[in-house]
Amino acid sequence: MSSINNSVSGVAEGVRLEAWPVKRILGVLAAVSALLILWFLPLGLEPRLQHSLAVAAFMIVLWGTEAFDVGVTGILGCYLFWVLGIANPALAFGGFANDTTWFMLGALLIGAMTHISGLGRRIGYVVISRAGTKYSRILLALIIADFLLAFIVPSGVARVVIMAAVGIGLINAFEAKRGSNIARGIFIMFTYSATIFDKMLIANPPAILARGIIETVGHVPVRWSHWFIAYLPCDLITILVCWRVALWLYPPEVKELPGGKDVLKNELARMGPWTLQEKKCLLLVLTAVALWMTDSFHHINPSIIGVGVGLAALLPGVGFMTREDFRNVNLSVFFLVGGAISMTNVLINTKAIEVMTKVMFSWMTPLITSVYHSTVVLYWTAFVYHIFLAVETSMLATSMPPLMQFALDKGFNPLVVGMIWTFAAGGKIFIYQAAGVITGYSYGYFTARDVFKVGLILTLVESIILFFLVPFYWPLIGLK
Repeated sequence: MSSINNSVSGVAEGVRLEAWPVKRILGVLAAVSALLILWFLPLGLEPRLQHSLAVAAFMIVLWGTEAFDVGVTGILGCYLFWVLGIANPALAFGGFANDTTWFMLGALLIGAMTHISGLGRRIGYVVISRAGTKYSRILLALIIADFLLAFIVPSGVARVVIMAAVGIGLINAFEAKRGSNIARGIFIMFTYSATIFDKMLIANPPAILARGIIETVGHVPVRWSHWFIAYLPCDLITILVCWRVALWLYPPEVKELPGGKDVLKNELARMGPWTLQEKKCLLLVLTAVALWMTDSFHHINPSIIGVGVGLAALLPGVGFMTREDFRNVNLSVFFLVGGAISMTNVLINTKAIEVMTKVMFSWMTPLITSVYHSTVVLYWTAFVYHIFLAVETSMLATSMPPLMQFALDKGFNPLVVGMIWTFAAGGKIFIYQAAGVITGYSYGYFTARDVFKVGLILTLVESIILFFLVPFYWPLIGLK
């Protein structure tokens, strides 16, 4: 009992000491103000509708300012919908009965087991060791490894951490200094590309959340394989573009790896032979990816696959994760997704989503006159919106529901509109716009100016790729 009391007092002390900086206080005040203003403002709306908008505004401001942990905000919003009489418990917490929320749990478990087993780091070195000794080829292999890890590590932050270990080893092998072009090129590229690849697969928080909202509000099925095939050409082009941009902006001081291939062989040798954990993890991950990629044939829900594989890693004999490993899984994003979908369900039920649609997207109607205009308008609108609401998952959670309603009202394909909007969330020019970029920046190998420069170029290039992809390639695979 004393240990419990000590833990509680320690937590309380932590809250008193560091939990309330000025930024957080201002965020909470802004959220409460938004709630009260929208609750009591004489807008002439039906009371339950207006009250649901007020709570939604409260959640949106908290997500935008990150005054609370994003998962806490999700649960708090659900609670307010319930306790304030806006929705019954089944509706207020209905997002946690949605398969997308459980898909997120499966993704978190898969990411955890990849990290715990060491499989992610080994794959990075294996891919790079096949590239040769030239810097340009090693850089390309690094970006390809980052892309391949997106299949098995469903978190941009986790991939950045894994690739950072590989990147630092390579920088040291090249005998490069921290501010050198080699160091900057390596770190900025695997960091930034990780946040782009995140949107091209339904295996990470932003895309998983977007999928759930597209299905819930847009009423169209979203298959893992369909999403993957739709962005496959973009994946391949993006890998090459990232590579050439890095070589252009950061020409290497040393073009050949000192010490040759022995350096990479030594790194793999230090890791030793494949462990039983790595083999089990690889088998489980390949099973999940194979089932996801063939879901158009067997029609097994991707969420069932993800959670099943994640739980298999916890089973005695079959898996290798312990109870402590499970307790260390960060479930914050799980509660964010559940809370965001619950908010969407309440807004749909009260018809508040229709009011939000008119306010947020009606101005776009005159600008969307063809598939070309639609692609450009949607992409750059989402890009600008992302600047003001930095967190990708929060940006999608708050904007996707009214966007889907807008698409239905105007007769657009909700899946196509949602995929463009989700992909645009990958474009960023400031460090604060993605947790993965913040993580990479924290190592000190690139600057805010590097992020702005690389981000501006890649955002423009990605928009050009999408401009041709949507009208020409997507109709061939059934996305019109």
